[in-house]
Amino acid sequence: MPMRVLIVDDEPIARRRISRLLKLEDDVEVVNEVGSGTDAVAAIKEQRPDLVFLDVQMPDLDGFGVVSALGEPEAMPAIVFVTAYNEYAVKAFDVNAVDYVLKPFDGERFRSAFQRARSTLEQKNSAEAGRRIKALLEEVLGEQRAQALAAGGVNGAMPAPSVPRARYLDRLMVKHDGRVFFVKVSDVDWFEASGNYVRVHVGRVSHLIRETMHGIEAQLDPNLFARIHRAVIVNMDRIRELQPWFAGDYIVILRDGRQLKLSRTYREALQSRMHRLA
Repeated sequence: MPMRVLIVDDEPIARRRISRLLKLEDDVEVVNEVGSGTDAVAAIKEQRPDLVFLDVQMPDLDGFGVVSALGEPEAMPAIVFVTAYNEYAVKAFDVNAVDYVLKPFDGERFRSAFQRARSTLEQKNSAEAGRRIKALLEEVLGEQRAQALAAGGVNGAMPAPSVPRARYLDRLMVKHDGRVFFVKVSDVDWFEASGNYVRVHVGRVSHLIRETMHGIEAQLDPNLFARIHRAVIVNMDRIRELQPWFAGDYIVILRDGRQLKLSRTYREALQSRMHRLA
């Protein structure tokens, strides 16, 4: 029997691209294409697809909301998350979700995800995959509630109870030269604001990730990283010395000789933390 596939994405162009790529695979039947999370839940319950390519960010009900609405893991199809946002990717891989494809993707990356999903189904692991995705859902929703509580709720609503954060971020997923791979956070020299992104500096190489400085700072271990400027967070293990500059500002000199500006706003806190670590 052909593999029955459902495509869920609020962007018609994205749905068409996935559909075209699936036509290149053997024994595949696209049972439906829907553009919202609510329609996805209905389609999954009615049509019982084997595999769902599921966007994470949708206006009415996001991908994790779809998973939550499906109920028991045994009733859940294999899920491949497809999204332009990498913020949940590390968590997805940590709990061995079927796959997490970051837009924009090429045909080779899509085929890799599809083959992984096919292998999962052939091994009759869909129930186990469902349990893993549910675990991911619980972790992500717990962190979202914690962030909402810290922000005082969303749109004036009372925030949901928070769940304590299990650990700080230890890996980042980045794209470089068409490849997607992990970077250990402890290997990062500093983070730098870059428009709507954050630039991650690792040695002489840098990567752009879709994140905010506030968002990345909240995920970093404060014993390892410090904000030294509104646009810079530095790995304190990389700091060699501080030197006075102009108008009360300082220069942070890293072990490799590179220099970063330390603003007056963050100087006292950084010096205090460095004294404690000395």
